[in-house]
Amino acid sequence: MIKSKDLPDCFYPNQPITIQPSGPTPNHSLYLSNLDDQRFLRFSIKYLYIFEKSVSFDILKSSLERVLVDYYPLAGRLKRISAEDDSKLELDCNAQGALFAEAFMDITTDEFLHSFKLPNKSWRKLLYKFEALAFIQVPPLIVQVTNLRCGGMILCTAINHCVCDGIGTSQFLQAWAHLTAKPNSDVPISPFHGRHVLKPRSPPRVNFAHPGYTQSTPADTHVDLLKLLQSQPLSPTSFAFSSSDVLQLKQQCMPSLKCTTFEALAAHTWRSWVRSLDLSLALHVKLLFSVNIRKRLNSELPQGYYGNGFVLGCAESTVKDLVTANLYHGVKLVQNAKAMLDDEHVRSMVDLLEDKTVKTDLSRSFVISQWSKLGLEELDFGEGKPLYMGSLTSDIYCLFLPVIGDSTAVRVLVSVPQRVVEKFEYYMQEFRKKEER
Repeated sequence: MIKSKDLPDCFYPNQPITIQPSGPTPNHSLYLSNLDDQRFLRFSIKYLYIFEKSVSFDILKSSLERVLVDYYPLAGRLKRISAEDDSKLELDCNAQGALFAEAFMDITTDEFLHSFKLPNKSWRKLLYKFEALAFIQVPPLIVQVTNLRCGGMILCTAINHCVCDGIGTSQFLQAWAHLTAKPNSDVPISPFHGRHVLKPRSPPRVNFAHPGYTQSTPADTHVDLLKLLQSQPLSPTSFAFSSSDVLQLKQQCMPSLKCTTFEALAAHTWRSWVRSLDLSLALHVKLLFSVNIRKRLNSELPQGYYGNGFVLGCAESTVKDLVTANLYHGVKLVQNAKAMLDDEHVRSMVDLLEDKTVKTDLSRSFVISQWSKLGLEELDFGEGKPLYMGSLTSDIYCLFLPVIGDSTAVRVLVSVPQRVVEKFEYYMQEFRKKEER
Protein backbone atom coordinates (compact mmCIF):
# COMPACT_ATOMS: atom_id res chain seq x y z
CA MET A 1 0.00 0.00 0.00
CA ILE A 2 1.01 3.62 -0.55
CA LYS A 3 2.61 5.06 2.60
CA SER A 4 2.96 8.64 1.36
CA LYS A 5 0.16 11.11 2.00
CA ASP A 6 0.50 12.30 -1.58
CA LEU A 7 -0.25 10.67 -4.91
CA PRO A 8 2.74 9.81 -7.13
CA ASP A 9 3.40 12.08 -10.10
CA CYS A 10 1.62 11.61 -13.40
CA PHE A 11 3.58 10.65 -16.48
CA TYR A 12 2.39 12.32 -19.70
CA PRO A 13 3.46 10.35 -22.78
CA ASN A 14 2.26 13.17 -25.03
CA GLN A 15 1.34 16.82 -24.83
CA PRO A 16 -2.39 17.45 -24.25
CA ILE A 17 -4.34 17.87 -27.46
CA THR A 18 -7.38 19.88 -28.49
CA ILE A 19 -10.49 17.87 -29.30
CA GLN A 20 -12.79 19.61 -31.78
CA PRO A 21 -16.32 18.57 -32.80
CA SER A 22 -16.27 15.87 -35.49
CA GLY A 23 -18.93 17.64 -37.54
CA PRO A 24 -20.10 21.17 -38.34
CA THR A 25 -21.48 23.22 -35.46
CA PRO A 26 -23.14 26.66 -35.25
CA ASN A 27 -20.64 29.53 -35.27
CA HIS A 28 -22.12 32.35 -33.23
CA SER A 29 -21.98 34.19 -29.92
CA LEU A 30 -24.20 32.55 -27.33
CA TYR A 31 -26.00 34.80 -24.87
CA LEU A 32 -25.39 33.92 -21.23
CA SER A 33 -28.25 34.59 -18.84
CA ASN A 34 -27.81 36.54 -15.61
CA LEU A 35 -27.82 33.19 -13.82
CA ASP A 36 -24.93 31.97 -16.01
CA ASP A 37 -22.37 34.75 -15.72
CA GLN A 38 -22.57 35.53 -12.01
CA ARG A 39 -19.11 36.06 -10.53
CA PHE A 40 -20.03 33.42 -7.98
CA LEU A 41 -20.00 30.83 -10.81
CA ARG A 42 -16.75 31.80 -12.48
CA PHE A 43 -14.98 28.55 -11.79
CA SER A 44 -14.92 25.01 -13.15
CA ILE A 45 -16.82 22.07 -11.65
CA LYS A 46 -14.19 19.37 -11.15
CA TYR A 47 -15.29 15.72 -11.07
CA LEU A 48 -13.16 12.67 -10.29
CA TYR A 49 -14.11 9.12 -11.32
CA ILE A 50 -12.30 5.84 -10.69
CA PHE A 51 -13.06 2.88 -12.97
CA GLU A 52 -11.90 -0.71 -12.55
CA LYS A 53 -11.19 -1.07 -16.29
CA SER A 54 -9.73 1.52 -18.61
CA VAL A 55 -11.15 2.56 -21.96
CA SER A 56 -8.84 3.22 -24.91
CA PHE A 57 -7.67 6.83 -25.23
CA ASP A 58 -8.49 6.75 -28.94
CA ILE A 59 -12.05 5.55 -28.30
CA LEU A 60 -12.60 8.24 -25.68
CA LYS A 61 -11.22 10.93 -27.98
CA SER A 62 -13.38 9.77 -30.87
CA SER A 63 -16.58 9.77 -28.79
CA LEU A 64 -15.68 13.16 -27.31
CA GLU A 65 -15.34 14.57 -30.84
CA ARG A 66 -18.79 13.20 -31.61
CA VAL A 67 -20.54 14.42 -28.44
CA LEU A 68 -19.12 17.93 -28.89
CA VAL A 69 -21.23 18.25 -32.04
CA ASP A 70 -24.32 18.33 -29.82
CA TYR A 71 -22.61 20.03 -26.88
CA TYR A 72 -20.72 22.52 -29.01
CA PRO A 73 -20.65 25.38 -26.42
CA LEU A 74 -18.12 23.29 -24.46
CA ALA A 75 -15.80 23.56 -27.47
CA GLY A 76 -16.07 27.37 -27.52
CA ARG A 77 -14.51 30.12 -25.43
CA LEU A 78 -15.86 32.69 -23.03
CA LYS A 79 -15.38 36.33 -23.91
CA ARG A 80 -16.28 39.74 -22.57
CA ILE A 81 -19.08 41.60 -24.35
CA SER A 82 -17.02 44.74 -23.80
CA ALA A 83 -13.22 44.75 -23.85
CA GLU A 84 -13.13 47.15 -20.89
CA ASP A 85 -15.80 45.48 -18.78
CA ASP A 86 -15.97 41.84 -17.66
CA SER A 87 -19.26 42.19 -15.78
CA LYS A 88 -21.12 40.57 -18.68
CA LEU A 89 -19.82 37.53 -20.56
CA GLU A 90 -20.93 35.63 -23.62
CA LEU A 91 -19.79 32.38 -25.18
CA ASP A 92 -18.01 32.41 -28.53
CA CYS A 93 -19.09 29.12 -30.15
CA ASN A 94 -16.07 28.84 -32.42
CA ALA A 95 -15.35 25.07 -32.20
CA GLN A 96 -11.87 25.83 -30.85
CA GLY A 97 -12.10 22.62 -28.88
CA ALA A 98 -11.80 20.96 -25.49
CA LEU A 99 -8.45 20.10 -23.93
CA PHE A 100 -7.69 16.37 -23.56
CA ALA A 101 -4.71 15.02 -21.62
CA GLU A 102 -3.67 11.38 -21.37
CA ALA A 103 -1.50 10.24 -18.47
CA PHE A 104 -0.23 7.28 -16.48
CA MET A 105 0.13 7.01 -12.69
CA ASP A 106 1.96 4.21 -10.89
CA ILE A 107 -0.85 3.28 -8.51
CA THR A 108 -3.76 0.82 -8.43
CA THR A 109 -7.44 1.49 -7.85
CA ASP A 110 -7.26 -0.40 -4.54
CA GLU A 111 -4.28 1.66 -3.37
CA PHE A 112 -6.10 4.87 -4.22
CA LEU A 113 -9.36 3.88 -2.57
CA HIS A 114 -7.70 2.62 0.62
CA SER A 115 -4.98 5.26 1.02
CA PHE A 116 -6.63 8.45 -0.20
CA LYS A 117 -10.08 8.82 1.33
CA LEU A 118 -10.27 12.62 1.23
CA PRO A 119 -9.18 15.14 -1.40
CA ASN A 120 -5.77 16.68 -0.87
CA LYS A 121 -3.55 18.95 -2.96
CA SER A 122 -1.85 15.99 -4.66
CA TRP A 123 -5.18 15.02 -6.28
CA ARG A 124 -4.74 18.04 -8.54
CA LYS A 125 -2.11 16.03 -10.41
CA LEU A 126 -5.05 14.11 -11.91
CA LEU A 127 -6.24 17.13 -13.91
CA TYR A 128 -3.97 18.92 -16.35
CA LYS A 129 -3.34 22.48 -15.23
CA PHE A 130 -4.01 24.94 -18.03
CA GLU A 131 -1.91 28.07 -17.52
CA ALA A 132 -3.90 31.24 -18.20
CA LEU A 133 -3.84 34.85 -17.06
CA ALA A 134 -7.62 35.07 -16.82
CA PHE A 135 -10.49 32.70 -16.13
CA ILE A 136 -12.12 33.37 -19.51
CA GLN A 137 -9.01 32.10 -21.32
CA VAL A 138 -9.42 28.59 -19.87
CA PRO A 139 -11.22 26.12 -22.18
CA PRO A 140 -14.74 25.41 -20.86
CA LEU A 141 -13.94 21.69 -20.90
CA ILE A 142 -10.68 20.07 -19.75
CA VAL A 143 -10.36 16.28 -19.52
CA GLN A 144 -7.57 14.10 -18.16
CA VAL A 145 -7.70 10.31 -18.46
CA THR A 146 -5.09 8.61 -16.26
CA ASN A 147 -4.39 4.92 -16.74
CA LEU A 148 -3.29 3.00 -13.65
CA ARG A 149 -0.88 0.13 -13.03
CA CYS A 150 -3.73 -2.32 -12.44
CA GLY A 151 -5.50 -1.59 -15.74
CA GLY A 152 -8.00 0.78 -14.20
CA MET A 153 -8.38 4.45 -14.99
CA ILE A 154 -9.16 7.77 -13.37
CA LEU A 155 -11.23 10.29 -15.30
CA CYS A 156 -11.14 13.93 -14.25
CA THR A 157 -13.11 16.70 -15.90
CA ALA A 158 -13.25 20.45 -15.38
CA ILE A 159 -16.45 21.94 -16.79
CA ASN A 160 -17.00 25.69 -16.73
CA HIS A 161 -19.89 26.57 -14.41
CA CYS A 162 -20.87 29.58 -16.55
CA VAL A 163 -21.71 27.18 -19.39
CA CYS A 164 -23.90 24.79 -17.39
CA ASP A 165 -24.96 23.67 -13.92
CA GLY A 166 -24.71 20.28 -12.21
CA ILE A 167 -27.66 18.91 -14.18
CA GLY A 168 -25.97 20.03 -17.38
CA THR A 169 -22.62 18.49 -16.45
CA SER A 170 -24.33 15.18 -15.71
CA GLN A 171 -26.28 15.39 -18.97
CA PHE A 172 -23.05 15.95 -20.94
CA LEU A 173 -21.08 13.20 -19.19
CA GLN A 174 -23.93 10.71 -19.64
CA ALA A 175 -24.08 11.58 -23.35
CA TRP A 176 -20.31 11.14 -23.73
CA ALA A 177 -20.39 7.79 -21.93
CA HIS A 178 -23.40 6.66 -23.98
CA LEU A 179 -21.68 7.43 -27.30
CA THR A 180 -18.51 5.70 -26.10
CA ALA A 181 -20.35 2.51 -25.24
CA LYS A 182 -22.72 2.73 -28.23
CA PRO A 183 -20.93 4.69 -30.96
CA ASN A 184 -23.70 4.33 -33.55
CA SER A 185 -26.43 5.77 -31.32
CA ASP A 186 -27.67 9.30 -30.67
CA VAL A 187 -27.30 11.33 -27.49
CA PRO A 188 -29.97 10.36 -24.91
CA ILE A 189 -31.15 13.97 -24.44
CA SER A 190 -30.77 16.69 -27.07
CA PRO A 191 -29.40 19.80 -25.35
CA PHE A 192 -31.30 23.07 -25.69
CA HIS A 193 -28.75 25.88 -25.90
CA GLY A 194 -30.95 28.99 -26.07
CA ARG A 195 -30.58 31.05 -22.90
CA HIS A 196 -33.04 33.74 -24.01
CA VAL A 197 -35.82 32.07 -21.99
CA LEU A 198 -34.13 33.48 -18.87
CA LYS A 199 -33.59 37.01 -20.15
CA PRO A 200 -34.49 39.79 -17.71
CA ARG A 201 -37.70 41.73 -18.20
CA SER A 202 -37.61 45.21 -19.71
CA PRO A 203 -37.60 47.22 -17.59
CA PRO A 204 -36.36 44.94 -14.77
CA ARG A 205 -38.86 44.45 -11.94
CA VAL A 206 -37.36 43.45 -8.59
CA ASN A 207 -40.54 42.80 -6.64
CA PHE A 208 -39.14 40.86 -3.69
CA ALA A 209 -36.31 40.93 -1.19
CA HIS A 210 -33.55 38.46 -2.10
CA PRO A 211 -31.52 37.83 1.06
CA GLY A 212 -29.03 35.59 -0.76
CA TYR A 213 -27.62 38.67 -2.50
CA THR A 214 -25.99 41.86 -1.29
CA GLN A 215 -24.92 45.22 -2.63
CA SER A 216 -22.26 45.86 -0.05
CA THR A 217 -20.13 48.99 -0.05
CA PRO A 218 -16.56 49.52 1.21
CA ALA A 219 -18.04 51.06 4.38
CA ASP A 220 -19.76 47.79 5.22
CA THR A 221 -18.12 46.49 8.41
CA HIS A 222 -20.22 43.48 9.36
CA VAL A 223 -18.59 40.18 10.30
CA ASP A 224 -17.18 38.47 7.21
CA LEU A 225 -17.08 34.75 7.92
CA LEU A 226 -15.80 33.96 4.43
CA LYS A 227 -12.62 36.01 4.91
CA LEU A 228 -12.21 34.60 8.41
CA LEU A 229 -12.42 31.02 7.15
CA GLN A 230 -10.15 31.61 4.16
CA SER A 231 -7.49 33.10 6.42
CA GLN A 232 -7.10 29.80 8.29
CA PRO A 233 -5.74 26.36 7.36
CA LEU A 234 -8.66 24.20 6.24
CA SER A 235 -9.11 20.43 6.45
CA PRO A 236 -11.56 18.34 4.41
CA THR A 237 -14.17 16.31 6.28
CA SER A 238 -16.49 13.63 4.93
CA PHE A 239 -19.53 11.89 6.40
CA ALA A 240 -21.73 9.19 4.88
CA PHE A 241 -25.39 9.23 5.92
CA SER A 242 -27.45 6.10 5.33
CA SER A 243 -31.23 6.15 4.97
CA SER A 244 -31.51 5.03 8.61
CA ASP A 245 -29.23 7.92 9.68
CA VAL A 246 -31.50 10.37 7.85
CA LEU A 247 -34.55 8.82 9.50
CA GLN A 248 -32.95 9.41 12.90
CA LEU A 249 -32.39 13.04 11.97
CA LYS A 250 -35.98 13.46 10.84
CA GLN A 251 -37.17 12.03 14.15
CA GLN A 252 -35.42 14.93 15.91
CA CYS A 253 -37.87 17.36 14.28
CA MET A 254 -40.25 17.81 17.17
CA PRO A 255 -43.10 18.56 16.81
CA SER A 256 -43.31 16.07 13.96
CA LEU A 257 -42.44 17.58 10.59
CA LYS A 258 -42.58 15.86 7.22
CA CYS A 259 -39.42 16.69 5.29
CA THR A 260 -37.11 15.43 2.55
CA THR A 261 -33.66 13.90 2.99
CA PHE A 262 -32.08 17.08 1.61
CA GLU A 263 -34.00 19.34 3.98
CA ALA A 264 -33.06 17.31 7.06
CA LEU A 265 -29.42 16.86 6.06
CA ALA A 266 -28.99 20.49 4.96
CA ALA A 267 -30.38 21.83 8.23
CA HIS A 268 -28.28 19.38 10.27
CA THR A 269 -25.03 20.20 8.45
CA TRP A 270 -25.62 23.97 8.60
CA ARG A 271 -26.41 23.75 12.32
CA SER A 272 -23.34 21.58 13.02
CA TRP A 273 -21.10 23.98 11.10
CA VAL A 274 -22.40 27.01 12.99
CA ARG A 275 -22.09 25.23 16.36
CA SER A 276 -18.48 24.27 15.67
CA LEU A 277 -17.38 27.86 14.89
CA ASP A 278 -18.35 29.38 18.28
CA LEU A 279 -20.00 32.43 16.74
CA SER A 280 -21.74 35.27 18.54
CA LEU A 281 -25.28 34.18 19.42
CA ALA A 282 -26.66 37.44 18.00
CA LEU A 283 -25.03 36.99 14.58
CA HIS A 284 -27.32 36.38 11.61
CA VAL A 285 -26.14 33.45 9.49
CA LYS A 286 -27.43 32.18 6.17
CA LEU A 287 -27.71 28.86 4.37
CA LEU A 288 -27.51 29.11 0.58
CA PHE A 289 -28.47 26.02 -1.41
CA SER A 290 -29.08 25.25 -5.06
CA VAL A 291 -32.69 24.84 -6.22
CA ASN A 292 -33.51 23.53 -9.70
CA ILE A 293 -35.96 25.93 -11.40
CA ARG A 294 -36.56 23.95 -14.60
CA LYS A 295 -40.11 23.10 -13.53
CA ARG A 296 -40.75 25.99 -11.16
CA LEU A 297 -41.43 28.59 -13.86
CA ASN A 298 -44.87 29.13 -15.36
CA SER A 299 -43.31 28.36 -18.73
CA GLU A 300 -41.05 25.43 -17.88
CA LEU A 301 -37.54 25.49 -19.30
CA PRO A 302 -37.31 23.30 -22.41
CA GLN A 303 -36.24 19.68 -21.94
CA GLY A 304 -32.47 19.42 -22.09
CA TYR A 305 -32.03 23.11 -21.17
CA TYR A 306 -28.29 23.56 -21.23
CA GLY A 307 -27.42 26.46 -18.99
CA ASN A 308 -27.65 27.31 -15.33
CA GLY A 309 -31.20 26.38 -14.46
CA PHE A 310 -30.89 26.87 -10.73
CA VAL A 311 -31.07 29.68 -8.18
CA LEU A 312 -29.91 29.83 -4.59
CA GLY A 313 -32.48 29.32 -1.87
CA CYS A 314 -31.65 31.30 1.25
CA ALA A 315 -32.52 30.36 4.83
CA GLU A 316 -31.55 32.83 7.54
CA SER A 317 -31.41 32.64 11.34
CA THR A 318 -29.63 34.05 14.35
CA VAL A 319 -26.98 31.73 15.69
CA LYS A 320 -28.91 31.48 18.97
CA ASP A 321 -32.14 30.32 17.34
CA LEU A 322 -30.33 27.83 15.11
CA VAL A 323 -28.18 26.15 17.76
CA THR A 324 -30.54 26.17 20.75
CA ALA A 325 -33.66 24.91 18.98
CA ASN A 326 -33.92 21.34 17.70
CA LEU A 327 -33.64 20.43 14.03
CA TYR A 328 -37.26 21.47 13.38
CA HIS A 329 -36.23 25.15 13.30
CA GLY A 330 -33.57 24.73 10.60
CA VAL A 331 -35.65 22.35 8.48
CA LYS A 332 -38.61 24.74 8.52
CA LEU A 333 -36.35 27.59 7.37
CA VAL A 334 -35.08 25.47 4.47
CA GLN A 335 -38.62 24.49 3.49
CA ASN A 336 -39.82 28.09 3.57
CA ALA A 337 -36.86 29.24 1.46
CA LYS A 338 -37.65 26.58 -1.15
CA ALA A 339 -41.40 27.26 -1.16
CA MET A 340 -41.05 30.93 -2.05
CA LEU A 341 -39.09 30.22 -5.26
CA ASP A 342 -42.01 30.41 -7.68
CA ASP A 343 -42.02 32.01 -11.13
CA GLU A 344 -42.32 35.59 -9.84
CA HIS A 345 -39.51 35.21 -7.31
CA VAL A 346 -37.17 33.65 -9.87
CA ARG A 347 -37.93 36.33 -12.48
CA SER A 348 -37.37 39.02 -9.86
CA MET A 349 -34.01 37.43 -9.02
CA VAL A 350 -32.97 37.38 -12.69
CA ASP A 351 -33.92 41.06 -12.94
CA LEU A 352 -31.99 41.89 -9.76
CA LEU A 353 -28.83 40.49 -11.35
CA GLU A 354 -29.04 43.08 -14.15
CA ASP A 355 -27.36 45.30 -11.55
CA LYS A 356 -23.78 44.09 -11.77
CA THR A 357 -22.92 45.56 -8.36
CA VAL A 358 -25.17 42.90 -6.80
CA LYS A 359 -23.33 39.76 -5.71
CA THR A 360 -23.99 36.55 -3.84
CA ASP A 361 -23.76 37.18 -0.10
CA LEU A 362 -21.04 34.79 1.04
CA SER A 363 -19.96 36.82 4.05
CA ARG A 364 -22.02 34.90 6.63
CA SER A 365 -23.23 31.99 4.54
CA PHE A 366 -22.86 28.23 4.45
CA VAL A 367 -23.27 27.06 0.84
CA ILE A 368 -24.52 23.60 -0.16
CA SER A 369 -24.48 22.15 -3.67
CA GLN A 370 -26.51 19.00 -4.28
CA TRP A 371 -24.68 16.40 -6.43
CA SER A 372 -26.27 13.30 -4.94
CA LYS A 373 -29.37 13.23 -7.15
CA LEU A 374 -27.83 13.96 -10.56
CA GLY A 375 -27.09 10.36 -11.59
CA LEU A 376 -23.37 11.13 -11.69
CA GLU A 377 -22.54 7.74 -10.15
CA GLU A 378 -24.26 5.92 -13.06
CA LEU A 379 -21.62 6.88 -15.64
CA ASP A 380 -20.60 3.87 -17.78
CA PHE A 381 -18.24 4.13 -20.75
CA GLY A 382 -18.76 0.46 -21.61
CA GLU A 383 -16.51 -1.14 -18.98
CA GLY A 384 -18.74 -0.78 -15.94
CA LYS A 385 -19.87 1.91 -13.53
CA PRO A 386 -17.34 3.75 -11.34
CA LEU A 387 -15.84 2.40 -8.15
CA TYR A 388 -15.77 5.97 -6.84
CA MET A 389 -17.26 9.31 -7.82
CA GLY A 390 -16.57 12.60 -6.12
CA SER A 391 -15.03 16.02 -6.30
CA LEU A 392 -11.38 16.54 -7.22
CA THR A 393 -11.11 19.19 -4.51
CA SER A 394 -12.69 20.08 -1.18
CA ASP A 395 -13.66 23.64 -0.32
CA ILE A 396 -15.59 25.65 2.26
CA TYR A 397 -18.60 25.11 0.00
CA CYS A 398 -20.36 21.91 1.01
CA LEU A 399 -21.16 19.11 -1.46
CA PHE A 400 -23.79 16.41 -1.08
CA LEU A 401 -22.36 13.47 -3.04
CA PRO A 402 -23.69 10.07 -4.10
CA VAL A 403 -22.50 6.91 -2.36
CA ILE A 404 -21.52 4.16 -4.80
CA GLY A 405 -23.66 1.08 -4.23
CA ASP A 406 -26.30 2.77 -2.06
CA SER A 407 -28.70 5.04 -3.93
CA THR A 408 -30.40 6.09 -0.68
CA ALA A 409 -27.20 7.28 1.04
CA VAL A 410 -25.58 10.72 0.87
CA ARG A 411 -21.96 11.70 1.51
CA VAL A 412 -21.30 15.18 2.87
CA LEU A 413 -17.94 16.74 1.92
CA VAL A 414 -16.81 20.12 3.25
CA SER A 415 -13.58 21.73 4.45
CA VAL A 416 -13.54 23.44 7.84
CA PRO A 417 -10.80 25.19 9.84
CA GLN A 418 -8.35 22.65 11.25
CA ARG A 419 -8.93 23.94 14.78
CA VAL A 420 -12.64 22.95 14.70
CA VAL A 421 -12.47 19.63 12.83
CA GLU A 422 -13.05 17.52 15.94
CA LYS A 423 -15.96 19.69 17.10
CA PHE A 424 -17.58 19.64 13.67
CA GLU A 425 -17.20 15.86 13.44
CA TYR A 426 -18.72 15.52 16.92
CA TYR A 427 -21.77 17.64 16.10
CA MET A 428 -22.30 15.92 12.74
CA GLN A 429 -22.39 12.51 14.45
CA GLU A 430 -23.89 13.42 17.81
CA PHE A 431 -27.35 12.15 16.79
CA ARG A 432 -25.96 8.60 16.49
CA LYS A 433 -24.65 8.68 20.07
CA LYS A 434 -28.06 9.81 21.32
CA GLU A 435 -29.67 6.83 19.58
CA GLU A 436 -27.22 4.43 21.24
CA ARG A 437 -28.09 5.56 24.79
